[in-house]
Amino acid sequence: MAVHVALTGATGFLGLRLLRLLLDTHRSLTVLAHAGSGDALHRITRFFELTGAPAALTAELPSRLRVVETDLARPRLGLTERAFQELADTVGTLWHSAGSINLEGDLPELRRTNVEGTRQVLELAAASRLRPRVIHVSTAFVAGARREGVAYEDELDADDGFENAYERSKYEAELLVRAWSGQHRRPVLVLRPSILVTDRPPHPELPAHPLLVVERILRDAPRAAGHPPVPYGGTRAGRPRVRLVGHPACRLNLLQVEHAAEVMVRLAARTPSGGVDTYHVVHDRDVPGPVVLGLLERLAPLAIDLVDAAPDPPTALEALLGSYPGMTAYLSHRRRFDDTRVRSLLGASAVSAPVGPAYLWSGLAPRAEGVPAPPGPPAAGARSALRP
Repeated sequence: MAVHVALTGATGFLGLRLLRLLLDTHRSLTVLAHAGSGDALHRITRFFELTGAPAALTAELPSRLRVVETDLARPRLGLTERAFQELADTVGTLWHSAGSINLEGDLPELRRTNVEGTRQVLELAAASRLRPRVIHVSTAFVAGARREGVAYEDELDADDGFENAYERSKYEAELLVRAWSGQHRRPVLVLRPSILVTDRPPHPELPAHPLLVVERILRDAPRAAGHPPVPYGGTRAGRPRVRLVGHPACRLNLLQVEHAAEVMVRLAARTPSGGVDTYHVVHDRDVPGPVVLGLLERLAPLAIDLVDAAPDPPTALEALLGSYPGMTAYLSHRRRFDDTRVRSLLGASAVSAPVGPAYLWSGLAPRAEGVPAPPGPPAAGARSALRP
C-alpha cells in the first residue's frame, strides 16, 4: 500500500499553496476533504488553472491526488472503523491546515472545527502504524490580547486573554498538540503564520484572504446603517465618518501567502528535534495601521478616524461596526512577533519582499465595481522572494 503525505484544508487560501509546493517533491498526496462537498478535486484543478500552473501538471491531478471525504468534527473523521484504520496506515506525514478563521464566530462553533478537528487529526496520526509526523498550522495570534512588546515562539499561555473566540480556539488546539506529542513521544511541527495576503485579484472561484472579509464588512455596513451610496474615489468629505478605537502607531503583520507556504514547506523538510518545534511564519516588517486603513477607506468608502475611547454615543454606523470586535481590536496592536529561529535556519531566503499599498491594492481593489485604479504600477518584486 502506497505511503502518502496527507493534507487537511487543501482547498483553503493557504492549503492550495501548500498543495502546489508539496506536489513538487511528492508523486502523490492524500487530500482530506470536507464530507459532502464533492468538489475538492474540481476546486483544486481550478486553482491550478487560474494561477497559471503548467497544463501538464494540472492534467495529472486526478492521478496524483487521492481525495478522502472526512468530517473533522466527528469521531474517526466520520469514517467507518475499517476505513479510518486503512487511511491511517497510508499516511507518512500529516499536514493539518484546515480550520475556521471566522473572527466573529462563537466559541462552541469554533471549537468544533479548530479544537475537535485537531483532536480527530491527532487520533488519525496515533492510529497509524507508520507513526507519521504531524505538521500543525496554528496562528501567531495565539499570543492573545497582549498588544505591546514581543511575542516569542516558546510562549503559549492565556494570561492576557484573547481578542476573540478564534484566537482562543487556536490556543486550545495548540495545547492539544503539545499534550499529544508528550503523551505519544512523537515530534510535531507547529507553524504560526500571521495575516496572510496576496496581490492576486479576487476571483469567485478562489478563496478570499482575510482582509477581503474586513473590506466586505466595511463596504456593507454603511448601507445596513441607512447611508446612501457614496461614489468611490475623491476626498473624505461627504463620506460617512466612523470613529474606531485604535492607536495611531498600530501595526499589522501581513505576509504573502505564497512566501508563507514556501517557508512552511522548507521548515517541514528539516530534521525534527523529537518534541514540539514551533516557528512564527511572519513578515520581518509590520505594515503601519494607517496604510491598511487608507486602503480600506478607498474601498468602503468611509472616513475612518482612530480614537482613544469608544464614541459615546456612537452613530448607527459606529454601533454596527462596533459589533465586530474580532476585527476592530487589532487596530490597537503594536506588538512584534519574534522569528529569530526561522531567519537563523533559512537565512536571507526567509526574508519576504515588502508588503506595501500597491501590493495590497492588487489583492483588494477589483472586488468592487467602479473602484479607481491604484496610484501607479504594483511595486517591483512584490511577489515572494523564494519563487518567481
